[in-house]
Amino acid sequence: MNPEPKQVQQQINIELPPEQAEGTYSNMAIITHSPAEFVIDFTRILPGVPKARVLSRVIMTPQHAKSLMLALEDNIKKYENQHGEIKVQLGQNQGKMFGFQSPHSDKK
Repeated sequence: MNPEPKQVQQQINIELPPEQAEGTYSNMAIITHSPAEFVIDFTRILPGVPKARVLSRVIMTPQHAKSLMLALEDNIKKYENQHGEIKVQLGQNQGKMFGFQSPHSDKK
């Protein structure tokens, strides 16, 4: 029996260019998927503006999407432990829900 080889942690240097460092505010995401990928389109809804454009599109494998979900869950738990529960209020836009949800999340 051979012991399992130890995995070596690789350090990754991540560069953050100045034009990306400011970030982009988004208050709505449209999430779609196929068998091979998840597509997340980030946009911003503004009061009185009936049209929104995609500000950023992120495409990832199902495995990476699930890893992102788990990382977000972990960070939300840490945030809530430090700052208290995050209250979520779903807004209304002409009778339709909007925000960070799947396009068909209102159907059961």
